[in-house]
Order: sequence, then C-alpha cells, then structure tokens
Amino acid sequence: MSSLAAKATTLLDLHTAPALLKVVNVWDVISATVVADVEGTTALATASHSIAASYGYPDGENIPVDLMIEAVGRIAAAVSLPVTADLEAGYGDPGETVRKAIGVGIVGANIEDQMKPLKESVAAVEAVVKAGEAEGITFVLNARTDAFVLGRDRDPADVLADAIERGKAYLDAGAPVVFVPGKLDEPAVVALVEAFGPRKLTTIGAPGSLPLARQEELGVARVSYGPFSQQVALTALADLAIDVVAGGGLPENVRRLN
Repeated sequence: MSSLAAKATTLLDLHTAPALLKVVNVWDVISATVVADVEGTTALATASHSIAASYGYPDGENIPVDLMIEAVGRIAAAVSLPVTADLEAGYGDPGETVRKAIGVGIVGANIEDQMKPLKESVAAVEAVVKAGEAEGITFVLNARTDAFVLGRDRDPADVLADAIERGKAYLDAGAPVVFVPGKLDEPAVVALVEAFGPRKLTTIGAPGSLPLARQEELGVARVSYGPFSQQVALTALADLAIDVVAGGGLPENVRRLN
C-alpha cells in the first residue's frame, strides 16, 4: 500500500473508531506543524476561510483554485499526519478539484452542497468518490450540507429534515461521513446520528457547542473548528498589539514553537 493510500485508510479509521476525532483546523505550514506537534493530534484539517484570508481573499471560492491546492499541498508536505482539506464547493468541478488535491497529498475533504438541488449535490459526491477510486485511495469525503448554515430563518424542524434527507443521500452516494455545521443542540445531534448511523456525523466546534465528551457519547465521528482556530490566533495577536500600544509587552507564557 502506498503512503498516500495508507494515510487515507488511517483517516477513515479515525472517523469510524469509538473515540471522537478532534481536529484543529490549520491554514499554513507553521500553523500545521504547531498543531501536528501537539501530543495526541492524529490528523489535520485545513480551513478554506482561513487560507483565503491569509492570501487576502474573502471566503466563498474567491481564492483561485490552484492557489488553494498549492496551499493545502504545502501543509500536507510539511507533516506526516493525514490531512483533510476544506475545498468549499469544489470550485466548479468537485471531482477534478479533489483529483488535484490528492495529487498534492490530501486524503480527505469537505465539499459544501450550498443547498443546491439535491440531484446536483449527489452528483458532486459521486464525482468525488470516483476521483478517489481513480487515484487508488479511499478518499474520506466529509460531505457537507449547509441546511443549518443557510436555514437560520426557517422552521428548525424543516431544517433538520433537510439535513437528514441530504446527509442520507450523500452516504448512499458513497460519502463515508456527513458534515452538518451549525450550532446543533443535543436533540438535533441525536436525530442526525440516529438517521445516519454512529460515527457518520461530523460537527463544528463553536462557542456554546455540546461538550466534546458528550458528542463522543452520542456517536459523533469528528469535531473540527473551521475558521475559529485562526480567530483564536488573531485574537492573541490583537491583544498583544493592544498591550504594546498601551506600553506593555509580551505575556509571560510565550513559547517558541518554530
């Protein structure tokens, strides 16, 4: 088995294991190596919003796809852990975008549905699965439904029903896991796990999210942090600037990490 295929298998195993997979999203080589060096880290996930911001682009596929692929490839090359990439909605061609990502060492990805017609979204999932098969790896597609992200003004029961319908369709199309970002309460998580099966739902960690231990108990496969990890880093940077401008200096707990 090739190194890339082995990493893909490892990433899939981490999603299906009883223990919750916890991934802190990264956006460049230094953030990736810092997180990878933390004891207990088993995989990395990139954040498209954070990568785009680091290059001066707004989120939403505004960064050129080849620049995004280069960025995630640099991250994959810098660490020995399996890396899954946030590839937004696939930049107009999910299958080809994933093929390029595999070519630079990526073994999994988030692909958004943006609540496009279900038939179109299922076709995108199928294209990604086929791309992984063509490249000889078990690509770990984290098929994302934006039901909650784009449904804030709708009846919560209808939003949940949409997420379940779409998630089940993506699983049937070959995705091993489904990503449902949004601030999910416990009943929603329970309903989604019951609909998809254990270790097939992935969520995003956000202020006020269910505790990680509880999500593990409920059968969630993975929790990631999207752009929040970069916001934590930028908050620390802004706080330093505020202290320096006010006449202060470096905090006592600064560590050299590179």
